[in-house]
Amino acid sequence: MPSTKYVFVTGGVTSSLGKGIISASLATLLQSRGYSVTIQKLDPYINIDPGTLNPYEHGECYVTNDGAETDLDLGHYERFLNRPTSQANNVTTGRVYQSVIDKERQGAYLGKTVQVIPHITDEIKNRIMVLGNTGEFEIVITEIGGTVGDIEALPYIEAVRQLRWELGENALVIHLTLIPHLAATGELKTKPTQHSVQKLQESGVQPDVLVCRSEHHITDEIRRKLAQFCNVKKEAVIESIDAETIYAVPILMRNQNLDEVVLKRLDLPIEDNLDLVNWKDFLYKLRYPKYEVEIGLIGKYVELHDSYKSIVEAFIHAGAANEAKVNIRWIHSENLNEESAAKYLEDLDGVLVAPGFGERGFDGKLDAIKYARTQKIPFLGICLGMQAAVIEFARNVLGFQDANSTEMNPQTEHPVIALMEDQKSVKDMGGTMRLGACDCELKEDSIAFKTYKRKKISERHRHRYEFNNKFLKEFEGKGLMATGTNPETNLVEIVELLDHPWFVGVQFHPEYKSTVANPHPLFVNFVAAAIQNSQQEN
Repeated sequence: MPSTKYVFVTGGVTSSLGKGIISASLATLLQSRGYSVTIQKLDPYINIDPGTLNPYEHGECYVTNDGAETDLDLGHYERFLNRPTSQANNVTTGRVYQSVIDKERQGAYLGKTVQVIPHITDEIKNRIMVLGNTGEFEIVITEIGGTVGDIEALPYIEAVRQLRWELGENALVIHLTLIPHLAATGELKTKPTQHSVQKLQESGVQPDVLVCRSEHHITDEIRRKLAQFCNVKKEAVIESIDAETIYAVPILMRNQNLDEVVLKRLDLPIEDNLDLVNWKDFLYKLRYPKYEVEIGLIGKYVELHDSYKSIVEAFIHAGAANEAKVNIRWIHSENLNEESAAKYLEDLDGVLVAPGFGERGFDGKLDAIKYARTQKIPFLGICLGMQAAVIEFARNVLGFQDANSTEMNPQTEHPVIALMEDQKSVKDMGGTMRLGACDCELKEDSIAFKTYKRKKISERHRHRYEFNNKFLKEFEGKGLMATGTNPETNLVEIVELLDHPWFVGVQFHPEYKSTVANPHPLFVNFVAAAIQNSQQEN
């Protein structure tokens, strides 16, 4: 294998332009040409990871197979590339500085003064190179969080400058920027992009490719102007027009020849082997559904949809697999009670109770589950959603009026959900939950087994509390069955209700593993049940 090639993606003018989607789209195109590609994210915040961040602050915390709590962009990487990421794919300033300080305490720097250059930048460069050094990837794409000019991003930009010099023709820089449209004059303005590139150049980094986000098509004159002002070739000025779905972006980038521009600059072969047939088939099903269903997502962070990003995308994948459009109705759990549940839920085809922590809005989740259970609406509970289903059943079917999780009420006489044994001595909050992939064995006469079509599965977790097996006999005696358990700990991972068309609660997070190429079977089956429910109602 030749030397690994490195692509750095920076952003300018404003945040939230979609560096992660552009990175994932480029990776998809390169992978479709037969190249082995991975993507990593450099996050400038000083937190070690987003595991302790409020979802309102940072959106969803995405979990990898190896138990890393990471930025939600890693979810995009996996969904587009259909290959798992790991801790090495997410680097934070907190982790970088922690490593350097630990080395200093151990005497690794031999008494030298520890400085941003070379010690911090060397640490960043080592973490950028670690994926390439595995020999597994021909191309590593590195997305740098934030925008050029941010104080906290300066060490990362400096590390890129150094690597550009050291790697020579084996590295290139893509700069994602904004071409705003002024309605008053009816013009696209290039000045913000010029200033953004100038700021990048001040740091010693010259972009090789400009990807220009815009609401309107970029003219040939604008391309020529940007090429002249920003020292890039005209064909390397790439238009990124607003798309109706993020999954259309790879096709848009292909139409702009982004993959060919990158391969040419990296001196890699451009063969006539681009295979996007399956991707285009997925897009066709997305655009032209045969069915339409309404599924309620019950959560306490519904104001920020990114808090449930992987769930939203899993519904898109499952919808396409069923040739259906899944409309998500966002329902705040704090608005729900026993009286209002019917108003919010009666015309839904399915109900999903989302994961989360804490007791805010928890009672509303219980009321939503009771309604879905008694009205025979297809139901999926994830993590805390599964725990809420257990508590609701204990209170309203088993008659344990005070049944609860010890997270909500440590003094309950019926702790049907309890703190895991190995969590009782844990004091630190960050990175100490049950995290990452764990095995689960399925009972053969279950919805889960029919869904997965195999006996043993592996799913990702992020929790501290578990089903209390002391009450298992009472639950199963009344029809709430444990249909999936961990073979080593006997931890209940899946519960199902016998007297119900489709009622499943899972302790794990199936949404993390859903991709375009492999929609998660639980979501696919859940959407199929919602379609069936919709047709019965009609």
